[in-house]
Amino acid sequence: MTRPLDIVVIGLSLSSSWGNGHATTFRALLRGVDAAGHKVTFLERDMPWYASRRDLAKPGFCKLFLYGSVDELMSLHGQKLAGADAIVIGSYVPDGVEVIDAVADLAPKRLCFYDIDTPVTLSKLRRGDEEYLARRQVPCFDVYFSFSGGKILDRLRDEFGARRACPLYCAVDLERYRNTGAKRTWDLGYLGTYSPDRQPTLERLLLEPARQLPEMRFVVAGPSYPADTAWPENVERIEHLSPSEHADFYSRQRFTLNVTRADMIAAGWSPSVRLFEAAACRTPLISDWWEGIGHFFPPGEAAIIAHSSVDVVRALTGVSERRRRAIAGTAYDRVASAHSAEARARSFIETIESVAPKTDLAPRHCERRLPA
Repeated sequence: MTRPLDIVVIGLSLSSSWGNGHATTFRALLRGVDAAGHKVTFLERDMPWYASRRDLAKPGFCKLFLYGSVDELMSLHGQKLAGADAIVIGSYVPDGVEVIDAVADLAPKRLCFYDIDTPVTLSKLRRGDEEYLARRQVPCFDVYFSFSGGKILDRLRDEFGARRACPLYCAVDLERYRNTGAKRTWDLGYLGTYSPDRQPTLERLLLEPARQLPEMRFVVAGPSYPADTAWPENVERIEHLSPSEHADFYSRQRFTLNVTRADMIAAGWSPSVRLFEAAACRTPLISDWWEGIGHFFPPGEAAIIAHSSVDVVRALTGVSERRRRAIAGTAYDRVASAHSAEARARSFIETIESVAPKTDLAPRHCERRLPA
């Protein structure tokens, strides 16, 4: 590192993890960036939904500022943005298209996009839905960091004109996610906000096994589940868990379940942060299948792949304690070596530093012609 970078991130949320995976992802990454000696400022739109549910109002690893509108963002922080070594704008930022245009007009030294929802974003753009990113803006970024890897990076370049598309998977803070030694409470658990496209899989891979195994205990944690959801009697419900409670939650499970959104399955190479968190706590994974999962967690060695309730029941009743521990240990080793916050931060910083900073004051007009 030649000198510390001054990085500004404009993201959906850092202060509240309620109902979104962005906060957890940003927290792990930015802790790693801070530990490497760089300076980070996070700018977050002050939204009512998060205002009443903040669980990290004063992060110790970066400066956090809230703003009320795009005009306020630019009036209060325009000078800081213009002088930053790099600006990173995240997906699902409110009024994101307007934010990107306003920031681009400042002629920033380096302008990046961090898409924590890449498959969803591209599906929206193909439909003409430009909720937080316009198709014309994709080529404006020096780097398009993508939550998803694999073939989706080729589509970003070839179909949408991204200058440089790089994977930036989520990561886990190994200091905060570790086995707590808590007494085991559940045989199988799941952590995730309700999503209509995930619910059939949750039904198949957790609720149905719970009905078949009434002597075992299950748990589902996360908000927004419909009031009329038919929960079996042996499934405990937890409305919300703050990140500070995640490690204990995983440590109390014999196995943990991962359920992937349909867009992420279709794209492949989109590991959920929950996979890394559970593995860091040495809780063995049962997951649905998606292309690329073997790169992160080889089936049978670091995770159990389940296609049906039969697979889950077989795992809960037939996997020995010795094999369970071996699967958990292999998953932990893979996460610790390649998917820690420090490892991800190094990749993030190295990519930013590889981009020559813009030195002229001409604004970045995000209207380049896309490839034919």
